[in-house]
Amino acid sequence: MKNKFESLVNRLDEFNSNELVKYESNYLRGSISDSLQDPVTGSVVFNDTLLLKFHGIYQQDDRDLRADRQKRFLEPNYQFMVRIRIPGGLLSREQWLGLDDISRKYAERGLRITTRQTIQFHGVRKGKLRKFMQALRDIGLDTIAACGDDSRGVVCGGNPMISSISRSVQELAQKTSQRLIPKTAAYQEIWYEEKPPVQPVNAEPVYGPLYLPRKFKVGFVIPPINDIDVYGQDVGFIAIVEKGKLLGFNLCVGGGMGQIDTREDSYPRLAQEIGFVQADEAAEVAEICMEIQRDFGDRQDRHRARFKYTLDRLGIPWFLDELQKRRGKPLAAAKPVAFTQNGDELGWKCGDDGLWQCTLYIESGRVNKALRDQLAGLFQVFGGRVRLTTNQNLQLIDIHDYELKQLKTRLADLGLDVLIDPNRQAANTLACVALPTCGLAMAEAERYMPAFLQKFNQLKANYELSHLPITLRITGCPNGCARPYIAEIALTGRAHGLYNLYLGGSHTGNRLAKLYAKNVNEGKILGILNDLLQRYKSLAHTEEMFGDFLVRTTLIDEVTSAKEHA
Repeated sequence: MKNKFESLVNRLDEFNSNELVKYESNYLRGSISDSLQDPVTGSVVFNDTLLLKFHGIYQQDDRDLRADRQKRFLEPNYQFMVRIRIPGGLLSREQWLGLDDISRKYAERGLRITTRQTIQFHGVRKGKLRKFMQALRDIGLDTIAACGDDSRGVVCGGNPMISSISRSVQELAQKTSQRLIPKTAAYQEIWYEEKPPVQPVNAEPVYGPLYLPRKFKVGFVIPPINDIDVYGQDVGFIAIVEKGKLLGFNLCVGGGMGQIDTREDSYPRLAQEIGFVQADEAAEVAEICMEIQRDFGDRQDRHRARFKYTLDRLGIPWFLDELQKRRGKPLAAAKPVAFTQNGDELGWKCGDDGLWQCTLYIESGRVNKALRDQLAGLFQVFGGRVRLTTNQNLQLIDIHDYELKQLKTRLADLGLDVLIDPNRQAANTLACVALPTCGLAMAEAERYMPAFLQKFNQLKANYELSHLPITLRITGCPNGCARPYIAEIALTGRAHGLYNLYLGGSHTGNRLAKLYAKNVNEGKILGILNDLLQRYKSLAHTEEMFGDFLVRTTLIDEVTSAKEHA
């Protein structure tokens, strides 16, 4: 095997065992088809659980029932989470209605808008997986690379005030996603039961037989709103707009939110802006960055396999040199850029093309029960398109003037108008799924967030600070799915009822938070926050954000590098 992947394949015996699973999978086929047909168990064999992630699927079980089922000598209540690939979060009205129908037929917990600007379904049983995937195909969607050691779904911010720019950036995000997904025919063979073609020698011309060392996240953002948290992406493109024209993008590399609390060499990291690229070069540059990570990422220690660690190990000067060699030219200098916030702007906005959009707040992104029915009723008459956000909200877009009155009336009739202007703090709060389905969760997040938020809102009200937006994020473990380490306040789960408390991130998402208290319960957390809010009320400058106040008053040391975060 003499090709560009030979040096990696020849080192398989040195690598993590996952690398051998990928290599021997016949380009992600494994024994998935056989596992799906096994009627004895609700699960698939272990190696197939790893491969299914490349197909957008995680095997899970209901952890609320796990202990009881063990006592009764029953296997875990196996079910699957399925995540869709929706680059830029853009859907048609018909696709939303199709997803709603699929959720009712095949899933047990509705739909969930994720922090990667897509939809995931929980509670899909093994016997329904193939029909589920075929139903997605029928509405023009798939789940390729929504999980796994590959380029995850490409996210894209939006700015309704410059509609033409937003459309251009959206198109680039979709183009980039299509360029970076795996090309193996395994997906069509397994899920659509298409007759397998002769597998070409170069079935994966970019990925090769080992794919990537770990996941790889790409995002596009349009200032001044950092709604995708661009500095948390492996590769981020910051749009540079002058006089109504898209000049190109500042390129930033090396962001990543996950960490392991028990390892000192594990930490979140902010991406660094390293240069500027023309707009038509973005997709190619993203692919080159991914190829560099493919060739130099750590395949021995999966906890150190993310792109951020590759850059810290080899250095930004080395990366710039390697990027220049592969591109054939150096990067231009980065251009000045500034952000004002990293949350969504809720409510009605009119773009420069005269079309309106309305951003609805969706608590933790969860669309089930009454809300699912209400939205289904709305989409029976709504004629525009839908855009999901990385803050788990839902935007109604492409709305004409003549539609406004009817749509506003319909929103009010369905009780959805309350989602346009919710409590301001809720609009700046995120939570991951956590228990009962996530296998990594150590504490509650999504189910706990409403109760905690109510108490936090009361603290703010006590000091007449209800108007103040504070970025608050809660996760059930340290892995960072809700991007906690760049929040002004963040709780990361450690055990049932216990969290690590991080403080001092920025409201624009360009500064890491710092660990303030370990393994603390709700009472301790609320006590700390009460004291800090009291100080803020007395000492803050006019219009000073909470995270900036904590750093300015030295209550929290400013974090300038990843290692200072802990």
